[in-house]
Amino acid sequence: MRRVPWILAGAVALLLAGCGQKGALYLPDKNAQVVTTAAAPPVPAESAPSAPATPAPPKPADKNDDSQAPK
Repeated sequence: MRRVPWILAGAVALLLAGCGQKGALYLPDKNAQVVTTAAAPPVPAESAPSAPATPAPPKPADKNDDSQAPK
């Protein structure tokens, strides 16, 4: 009786291992030619630049900042 849970667990594992399997569900002809296509070359991912290409515009001076006020 202690083997029953292990057998059931093994059966469930085998059934789940088959889930999502795709492909041909038949045996191909013995003399059939296999046709494959070349994979597309990988596209390089654009890396984020370390510094912006153009400098950021200057920030407007605060109204309370007296260092920029005309005298």
